[in-house]
This record gives sequence, structure tokens and C-alpha cells, in this order.
Amino acid sequence: MTWDPFGTLRKALWIGGAPWTGKSTVARLLAARHGLTTYHHDDRDARGPAVFPDGVTAGDLLTETIAEAQLRFDSALADLSALASPRPIVAEGQGLRPDLVGPLVDSPGRMVVLVPTELFRQHQLRHRPDGPAIPEQRTRLTRDRMLAAQAVRAARELGIRVIEIDGRLDPAGVTDVVADHFKEYLDA
Repeated sequence: MTWDPFGTLRKALWIGGAPWTGKSTVARLLAARHGLTTYHHDDRDARGPAVFPDGVTAGDLLTETIAEAQLRFDSALADLSALASPRPIVAEGQGLRPDLVGPLVDSPGRMVVLVPTELFRQHQLRHRPDGPAIPEQRTRLTRDRMLAAQAVRAARELGIRVIEIDGRLDPAGVTDVVADHFKEYLDA
């Protein structure tokens, strides 16, 4: 059992999922609308180096990222359990994986997983100034697809809601969907 003296982990709302899905934006908007405290699980380190040694595959990156995720998650739990806030917490980040968060929550309704549809991912790639022009970026993108697929499988196994981001809703609209999902906890 994780040390949670203030009940922060038990009462937190969790937004996990793939890169480029608006997790941080949704968490900020949700916090502003409902008076929550936001915890941003920074995954800068999980993005990997800019240049990889020869022969590094997306599978290698995936294995490394998953191993790092557990270590970073343990640090996040320490941060969150020491956080005493008079307001509920919304924690977001790609490292907040359903297989890590699921065992902590009293209900799968306390988490959502945001993942881009393939069409939305392709749209983003076409409009990003740092698109997949070099092999390292393509390798990272393949790793990100693999991470998203694993997150979806784990979420579904645990009964955690997966929200596909397809670009039809703006950030406020996605926040509406997430807020509706968390309604019983936001109204409590």
C-alpha cells in the first residue's frame, strides 16, 4: 500500500494517455472550471535523446520508457502523497499509465486515458514544424504509437475510459467530455 497520509492519491482524478492529446490543457481547464489543484507529471525525460545510437529501435525505446515510467511514477506518488491541498487534485501526464494508476484508485471512474486517432496523429504530423523528417523522430513516433496501444489495452482491461482525440473537439470541448466523465467526483 502506498503511503497517503492526506488521502490525496485516493481522491485524485487522473488523466493519462498518449502525447499530443491535450492532457495538460484539459487538466488546466478542468482545474480552472472546478477549483482543482493541478499536478503535471513531467515526461520530458521519457521522450528520449535527440539522437539515438545506431540500431536503436522503437521497441528498445518502448522498453526503456516503460522502465522509466515506473521510477518516475514512484516519484510522482511521493510528490502527490505529500501534497496537502484543500482542493481535489487532477494529475496528468503520459507517464500516468492505467496499469500504474489503476491499482491505486477506488474506482476506474477516477481516470481517463486520452489517445489520438491515427488520422488526427497524421494531421498533427503534417502541421508540426518538427515532423518525422529524421529517423530518430520516426522511431520516437513509432514508440509513441506502441505506448498508446498499450495504454488502451490496459485501460480497457481495468475498466478505465479511453477517449479518442480526433480533432473534432477543441480543448474546451474535450474538457467538457472529461468533466462529464468525472462529474460524480467534481460534484462531491
